[in-house]
Amino acid sequence: MGGGSKSSSNSSSTTTYKKTTTTNPYVTSVTDNYGTTTTLNDGTAYKSIYDYTNKNMDELLEEYRHPTLDTPTNQALLQNYTNKLNKQSKEALENNIINPLANRNMIRSSQATNMYNHLADAMNESISDYTAELLTNSQNNVGNMINLLMNAYLRGHNAVNGNQALSLQTSAGNATTTGNSKSSSISYGM
Repeated sequence: MGGGSKSSSNSSSTTTYKKTTTTNPYVTSVTDNYGTTTTLNDGTAYKSIYDYTNKNMDELLEEYRHPTLDTPTNQALLQNYTNKLNKQSKEALENNIINPLANRNMIRSSQATNMYNHLADAMNESISDYTAELLTNSQNNVGNMINLLMNAYLRGHNAVNGNQALSLQTSAGNATTTGNSKSSSISYGM
């Protein structure tokens, strides 16, 4: 029988990423052998939007689903409308109807009382209509706010993704690769 030989070679390489920090005005990414960590920079609009959205989204969605007059904004709008309506309606009734008729002795006090009562009924109806409109507008306003917040939130997310990709690319460009090569040969014969 004959002899023979067998040879083999093994090679392996290790890539070492240099620690790379990539920043822009909104985001900081740090890449090393363990991966990339990216954070929104404190004091930036994206960080504020991210924190606000995460903290308040449940409440905003609930307010959107179930509009209420109990929000500070709706209470202020309703109070302002009611005060303005009361003042303008009373002044209009007195200055345009009751006072001119009273100056001509053409009105009795019971008629004036009836006019005030009719005015109060008309004002209550107007306030009721405004309240329904306010609730509808409130839902639209909250929906618009959610939409604006989510658009800004996603822009922050895009800034994170872009900065992270740049950090990874920069770190890969700074990486060093070391290789080990082993070769062996075995001879055998008979």
